[in-house]
Amino acid sequence: MTSSKDYLEYVLEQLSDLDDISHRAMMGEYIIYYRGKIIGGIYDDRFLVKPVKSAMEMMPDAEMELPYDGAKEMLLIEDTENRKFLEELLNAMYEELPSPRKKRKKV
Repeated sequence: MTSSKDYLEYVLEQLSDLDDISHRAMMGEYIIYYRGKIIGGIYDDRFLVKPVKSAMEMMPDAEMELPYDGAKEMLLIEDTENRKFLEELLNAMYEELPSPRKKRKKV
């Protein structure tokens, strides 16, 4: 199953209080970026985030789910209506997320 554009737009609207949220389509799903770092994505109309320490502390009862076969488990965000929580979550996660990889120059 792929994610709907409507669900993507809903999640992006919920995150609209944050600066520099972007996304990229990837094989019918959507990767979500916050200030250039991957925080998670939309998979099968589920908003999943990376299981970094701060996210796990803020959502101790969150279910771990696979975004797709062969992937690492991620945290399911069920309370997508709580914009303040989402803002606090992404800000807490930001420092723990890896920096984007440098693109190699083509020779």
